[in-house]
Formats: sequence, structure tokens, C-alpha cells
Amino acid sequence: MKTPKGKIVAIGGNEDKGNLPLQVKANEFRQQHQFDHGILKRIHDELHGLGTRIEVVTTATLAPAVAGKVYTNAFFLLGCNNVGVLPIQSPEDANRPDYLERLMHTDAVMFTGGDQQRITAAFQGSEALNIIKTRYMLEDKFLISGTSAGAMALSGVMINGYVEATPLLKGMVELTSGLDILDKIIIDTHFVNRRRIPRMIEAIASNPSHIGIGLGEDTGILITGNDFIETIGSGLVIVIDGRKLVENNYQTIDTGEALCVENLIMHVLPRGRSFHITSGKFV
Repeated sequence: MKTPKGKIVAIGGNEDKGNLPLQVKANEFRQQHQFDHGILKRIHDELHGLGTRIEVVTTATLAPAVAGKVYTNAFFLLGCNNVGVLPIQSPEDANRPDYLERLMHTDAVMFTGGDQQRITAAFQGSEALNIIKTRYMLEDKFLISGTSAGAMALSGVMINGYVEATPLLKGMVELTSGLDILDKIIIDTHFVNRRRIPRMIEAIASNPSHIGIGLGEDTGILITGNDFIETIGSGLVIVIDGRKLVENNYQTIDTGEALCVENLIMHVLPRGRSFHITSGKFV
């Protein structure tokens, strides 16, 4: 696959938007400092300064006006007042000429959280997705971001559902096609908080040529060149690598039977640490 020139920021959800309640005056400076050095600030900093345009895509949520206002306010607090909201809700919207024009001229797009199925239903096969993918491949100043469902939808193989009562049995994880912006990477979100390691194990067992990236809340990754992953935000990133499996019974067992996987590799990346996808090593 050709190396993309653009950047991706995938976020695990519940990121600091500068609106955390201040419990006591002593916390005010600390909380403002965290926001000023947080994930949304990193998105802003990866772009190119004054005049940067960000389009917030609210497809995933059932409350697009509310989500749009939250992110518009958050970026404004960081000094970016050139933020638009694209309320794409259907395949027809994803082919509207005025929306396509905006996607052609923005510097970044950010998919909000909600339901990842709403994103794929609206964007798959659309001209909007074609523009986003083309610009990501060709332009080094173009950035794609997604939080929660918006991050999960960036994968080619997308986690769509999970039967939590019976983990690590074949068929408990529902997988479907995502937007296929990220190559051979499966994203999961709210990862540590919601104890989602078992569903990523099954996702990787069924797709052993992939790596799984579990994003904690208020935690994200910056991906450059589709090969380097840097942890940003306040929490941890879990990488589950199935590319060196010795034994994997996923293809030979029936639905409901227990998984058996040998040599599944897991890494834990705190803020500031990076992972090289090709070599499978920290850098």
C-alpha cells in the first residue's frame, strides 16, 4: 500500500473539551493546563496555524447540533475560530455539492462519537469519503480525526457489537466493514474503562494480519505515514498484535466454542511513547 502523506488522530472518547467542572479554585490552573496540552490542542498544533479550518462531522450522533457546539466551543478555547459543522446524516448528504466543496477546502475533519454504523451507512461509497481518502493520501497538511465511534469507523475491519456475557468464545464479536482509511488496524475505544480486551482478542484472532489498538478515555494516537503510532492524551494505549501467532483455532472451531491463540503480543503505551507498526517495536 502506498504511504499516505496525511495524519490521523484517533481518540478513545471522553476527551477533555475544556468544559470539566472546577470543583475548587486550586484545581483551576491544573485543569486548564491539561486542556491546553491535551488531544484537541494536539490536533490544532498538527495543522498549520492561523486560519486553520476544521470541519466537525456529526454523522454518528443523534444530537448533531449539541455535538457540533461542544467541539466548536472547545476549539475556540484553543484559539481556533474557523470551525464548521457538517451535519451529514445520509448517503444523499455525503454527496451534496456544497458539503463536498467544504471537504475539499478544510484542513481537518473530525468525526464525533455516537454510533459507528451511522457513519458507515452514510459514507461508504460516497464522494465525501473519496475526497477524504484522496486528500489523506496526497496532502501532508491534511488531518483526519475521530473520537469513540468516529475513531472505530476509520478501520477497514470495524467492531460493531459484542456479547459481553460470554467473552472469548467465537462469534461473540460482530465485525463489519468500516471506512477503510486505516490499513490492517482495528480500533477500539473506551478500552480500559469498559474492559474491552476480550473483544479485541477475538477481533484479532479472526484477522491475524492486523494489529488491534485499544484507546483509553481522554487518550488517543497520532498516526503518521500509516506506520508510526504516538500516544497522546492522559491515559494508555493498548496494542494487541496477532501477526506472530503460532496457534490460532478461530477458523476451525464452531460459533460458541472457546478460542485458543498462542503468542498473542500485547504492548502498553503511555503518553509520549511511540510504536512502529512494521517492526512491531517501540521507538
